[in-house]
Amino acid sequence: MVSGRLRAIWELYMPETRELAGLHEFDGQVQDLSPAGVETLLTSLGRGEREPNAHDESHLSAAEAGARTAFSLAEIHRWNPLVHLANLDLACYDRDYASADERAAAKAAHLCRWPEAIDGAIESLDSVPAPVAAALLPAVRGLGENLEAVAADSATLESSRTCLGRLIAHLEDAEANGSRDPSLGPQKLARLLGDAEAMTVDLGRLEETADAERTRLTERLVHDCDRLRPGLPPAEVVRELLNDHPDDEGIYAAVRLLVEELSTFTAERDLLPELGGTCRVGPSPPSRRYAVAMMSWTGAYEAEAPASFHVNPPDPSWDDKTKQRWRSLFSATTLPALTAHEVTPGHFAHGRMIRLAARGDVRRSLFSLAFCEGWAHYAEELLVEEGFRQDDPRFAIGVWIEALVRVTRLASALGIHRGTMTVHDAAARFREDAFLEAPAAQSEASRATFDPTYGRYTWGKLEIQALRDEAIARWGPRFSLRRFHEAMLELGAPPLGTLGDALEPV
Repeated sequence: MVSGRLRAIWELYMPETRELAGLHEFDGQVQDLSPAGVETLLTSLGRGEREPNAHDESHLSAAEAGARTAFSLAEIHRWNPLVHLANLDLACYDRDYASADERAAAKAAHLCRWPEAIDGAIESLDSVPAPVAAALLPAVRGLGENLEAVAADSATLESSRTCLGRLIAHLEDAEANGSRDPSLGPQKLARLLGDAEAMTVDLGRLEETADAERTRLTERLVHDCDRLRPGLPPAEVVRELLNDHPDDEGIYAAVRLLVEELSTFTAERDLLPELGGTCRVGPSPPSRRYAVAMMSWTGAYEAEAPASFHVNPPDPSWDDKTKQRWRSLFSATTLPALTAHEVTPGHFAHGRMIRLAARGDVRRSLFSLAFCEGWAHYAEELLVEEGFRQDDPRFAIGVWIEALVRVTRLASALGIHRGTMTVHDAAARFREDAFLEAPAAQSEASRATFDPTYGRYTWGKLEIQALRDEAIARWGPRFSLRRFHEAMLELGAPPLGTLGDALEPV
């Protein structure tokens, strides 16, 4: 019997619950994200018994606190179209978790609910800053692709297109007339970061941490660039390496080979137990092209099915030069680190561990994004430490470049949402500190406007590394990487403030 407290969280985060946990009882449904609907969902939080397990209670309480902060204090449904985009997105039905007929029926039922969801979205989205609207409009427009293959009849198709057009027009108006300032302010940012993680966040100290990590990563990059091309400036070495990339189809073929290589290495080093499962590789759905790449794993509650690693190809409307710059994100140097992050030992492996080792509904259905992204980012550097491709400095260089992107995200989110940095400033930081070409730098900087906690990658990684140091000190000769990894991942995707429970039986 699922507790009322847990179900309230599921209903408040229905798209994530449906896809990340694999709870397909929510298939074909949409949330009521109108102001009144959100208020009703918020009043249901916290009503019910405490969890009998102390860690699970801490995990659930953090999820409740994070939800209140997101929807009540920060009011994300009023300024962030991403919340509504997730509510409308039909790409969640594309994996083979059930028969084609079942998924087609669920997708069609979901599409029939678009008018009410979009009515609620337009009612709520009264405070969208212009930079946020501009950043997410392409993905919202992408919702309209291939609707004719989904709609059960012409009336539904016409209704869906009409109501989506209303939402697009609403966001176009926000792009033209909304506030040019996307900043949340320091109080809201600190609470958004900390409350869901059962932690109190000092933004100044976090900024100092980001600066120190950037310095460390730059030193590692300089060292490994000198191993590869002695005497050449690192920026020149990186430019040369990033220009070595496959074409779009070649990216997918390269990833498939990398998945095999990384899986073999992870098993040989005994970093994780045997996990099984299948991961497919292909282009991102149009509605999910706001990120470079993403993993759609197999949820804990669904039948065995292939996961999907989505890679975002260049926009077809771009000129050839811009497309080539975008493809530099998938260079022969950075693609291995990106694949390690998304697949193994990163997100795909994490999802497999939740299915196989996490016990109880809290651990199997509630996800700290700071832990999820922190784990995947930790996995990249772990491979350097363990000697993956140790004779080829390009792998380590790729890890440091990707890590510099992540730490620049943290600096950019802190700067933009404290009002000390503009999106233009952030794009320049991505070009200068993380070597990104102009279109990718702009994309990363724009993401800070609608994903204010995307500094979670670096933050989560550093918390996991600190916990590993504590485990080494506490466990002594009984420490092994596999023991440490299993102890953490048996907790599912725990809030960072509860990670210490992994070192004790709970």
